[in-house]
Amino acid sequence: MVKKVIASPLAPKAVGPYSQAILADRTLYVSGQLPIDEKTGEFAPGGVREQLVQIFKNISYILEEAGYSFTDVVKSTVYLTDMKDFGVLNEVYSQFYSEPFPARVAYAVAALPKGALAEVDVIAVK
Repeated sequence: MVKKVIASPLAPKAVGPYSQAILADRTLYVSGQLPIDEKTGEFAPGGVREQLVQIFKNISYILEEAGYSFTDVVKSTVYLTDMKDFGVLNEVYSQFYSEPFPARVAYAVAALPKGALAEVDVIAVK
């Protein structure tokens, strides 16, 4: 198996001892992304909608760095601090994905790093 670290300068650096993404053969594993705007180092201003948009932008930067796109995503995992935001998630999600949609799971969690309202990781395959 060939394993390669993927790092986009447009996405925020990892906030711990992990990589933005790992490409293993033809499968790309993107670490959980927070709503950090790399230009400011801060969360996208606003609420959960704005945070989710920033998260998916960060994911797009990493996918592009590896030569992938949202059409290559086969699975995504979403973490929300409030399941009441599930409808907003679906609205934002549909801006970045089209049919056939990837498999997905969404969890309500007690807290996320740095106080984020959402976090998303994805797996993509070519």
